[in-house]
Amino acid sequence: MAYFDNAKVGDKVFGLVFGAGEIAQIFENSHYKIMVNFKNGYEVPYTEDGIPGWGNFNKQTLYFKNDIDLTDVDFSPISKVLTIKKIIKLKDKKKLQVRLPSGVWKKVKKAEESYVEDLLEREKYHMFRKKPEKKD
Repeated sequence: MAYFDNAKVGDKVFGLVFGAGEIAQIFENSHYKIMVNFKNGYEVPYTEDGIPGWGNFNKQTLYFKNDIDLTDVDFSPISKVLTIKKIIKLKDKKKLQVRLPSGVWKKVKKAEESYVEDLLEREKYHMFRKKPEKKD
């Protein structure tokens, strides 16, 4: 049984990519099971397992609002705004993270390319950071 088999229009959800939202539509006979409208204006289709039709995710990122525990999710603020030169260098080294619309930090390759390009074009350099070193 898939996570969203019993989903109904109007159910409150939280996505690690887009934040708080509500199920707007249920699809029949489609790869995507539900359409979610998010409070920040995004509208994204999801599979029955909560995988978005946006970005490069292959695991669940959408949950019913009452089911999610955000204690291990990184919402921390940045300590230093990067330059465009440093952003490019970190991206090449695969050490660049981007703040998704929900406020969560993820590898830049996980985000939709057009989202990253838009941030760079609008000089939103504060939305990028170097991947933190692992702490023991």
